[in-house]
Amino acid sequence: MDSVEPTEAAEAVEPDEPQESAAAGDAKRATTRVEVPVPSVARARERAVLAAENPVVLRAESLTKTYGQVLAAADVTFDVHAGSLTGVVGPNGAGKTTVLSMISGLNRPTSGRIAVGDIDVWRDGPAAKRVIGSLPDRLRLFDRLTGGQLLYYAGVLQGLKQATVAQRATELAKAFALESALDRPVSDYSAGMQKKIGLACSMIHSPDVLVLDEPYETIDPVSASNVTEILEKYVAGGGSVIMSSHSLDLIQRICDHVVVIVDGSIVAQGTVDEVRDGVSLEERFRHLSEQQDEGKGLEWLHGSSASD
Repeated sequence: MDSVEPTEAAEAVEPDEPQESAAAGDAKRATTRVEVPVPSVARARERAVLAAENPVVLRAESLTKTYGQVLAAADVTFDVHAGSLTGVVGPNGAGKTTVLSMISGLNRPTSGRIAVGDIDVWRDGPAAKRVIGSLPDRLRLFDRLTGGQLLYYAGVLQGLKQATVAQRATELAKAFALESALDRPVSDYSAGMQKKIGLACSMIHSPDVLVLDEPYETIDPVSASNVTEILEKYVAGGGSVIMSSHSLDLIQRICDHVVVIVDGSIVAQGTVDEVRDGVSLEERFRHLSEQQDEGKGLEWLHGSSASD
């Protein structure tokens, strides 16, 4: 994988609409700038076709994880192809973080196997770490380091030469709009900035696969659009991303494949269009997770008197 280079944020082109007021036009354009651009959907669909012809870069086979008597993941099996962006969705507590942490080598499965190319993640951990970039849940950083030191540390740990680390750190900082913060301690960063420096660290060794747990959480809309551009460029160069998110709209817009996990098991997987089956991904997800009637029985919330 080539190193990430900064790109200018692209704005979606709005179709002409007659008799639109200047104020309405300004409002629409402002909204467009902070949303994930609509063309991402077209790019995701194109990737879904192309990725099917690419080799499998990550294979999860019968992953199972138990904590005492609690079954957190049950027989989870799926493939990720080179050049694809795969979303993992599910209700709270469904097992998404458990699955991603097993894939990234942070949480040993009770049974099952994870392979990246020919590398067994749990048989050859050092080799796996060279080809996987990870952004875990509940991100923990060495926050007494500056942002620049943290990037340097991440690169050196991967065995990169100092000159290579310096070049890539500069490019990543610019791409993630962190240039002015590199000399500040990470402890002074906002939650969104910490998320972005964590993403940058996960990419500095140019891994084959990025495993990202809620990469968009806590970052602002403009930064989210920027992150999307970076991830799309990464997969366009042959990398693969597997990421979780509670934003089903985001997954539908930018991902080409999706895995739906409920109660530790996969209930649907395939291209985004295959899984959503003609409806929105959110509607399909609600059906699959059997949560359509969650709000029933709360009619009293609309009452005007607590004494009723």
